[in-house]
Amino acid sequence: MRFAEEVVVEAVLPTMRSMLAEALRERGHTQREIADLLGLSQSAVSKYVHGDIERTERVRDDERVRDLVERLADGLASGRLQPVEALVEAEACIDTLEQGVVAELHAEAVPALTPEDAAAIHDSGGRLQATVRVRASVRQGLRVLENTSGFAQHIPAVGSNLVESLPDAETIEDIAAVPGRILDVRGQVTIPGEPAFGVSQHVAGVLLAARRGGSDARAALNVRYDRQLRDALIERGHRAAEFDAETNIETAVPAAFGDRPDATVLYQTGGFGVEPVLYVLGSDAPTVARRLRETHPDLGG
Repeated sequence: MRFAEEVVVEAVLPTMRSMLAEALRERGHTQREIADLLGLSQSAVSKYVHGDIERTERVRDDERVRDLVERLADGLASGRLQPVEALVEAEACIDTLEQGVVAELHAEAVPALTPEDAAAIHDSGGRLQATVRVRASVRQGLRVLENTSGFAQHIPAVGSNLVESLPDAETIEDIAAVPGRILDVRGQVTIPGEPAFGVSQHVAGVLLAARRGGSDARAALNVRYDRQLRDALIERGHRAAEFDAETNIETAVPAAFGDRPDATVLYQTGGFGVEPVLYVLGSDAPTVARRLRETHPDLGG
């Protein structure tokens, strides 16, 4: 496993420092002065200016890097730019390189990665990183449930699920959950697989419907309906909303949030052929799991 940060440390930074040291020397600075400006040792600067440090050609030839080096060298040499300001500009430049030369070098260092994959990894606001974070969050929430004594008895006959959505979720494909649901197998919490997107129909559908009704929740957990649990949650300051179990959730759930969009407890008390279920909502999967564990008197860590 090779991280993108290693590419930056091993290829980008030495090249940029070498180029900047050389540019400052061309502007009349001594090695001591360059060392002070760049926060390096004089011996390190000596290696940079004498070409003892190998430069990565693609970084050296990148127009953004060349422009940055000239701008920083001019600013530092004239005193118009302070070292801390130069550092900020260099950081910003490296951020822009992550979608170009850094991604390319990373893909070369990790044969399993395509350049497109590497670029997605470096995109902090991209979908790939968002999905990785959501799946990790669901895993963390599941660990809380697995370590919660007594949770199995609260799993309904249809099974439980713990789900979390991407920030801009529109369909169940944008929601991570447990494939096959969380089950009670002879009193043991059983999780059949790793969190994945698009594997929950019901609980994901309830979460989406709640969001359409005005809720800002991004996670939900369904458990067997228990009046004691509902009341305990209300006593802890949560608002509860009830919906009709025999009405389509596409209309019933948003309607339940009509007067109380800040509700974090949603429930239905059953109907013909419909099991009573309570849903705990929250900002993320671990929050939802801990909320349940901390509320009910027969649950504990």
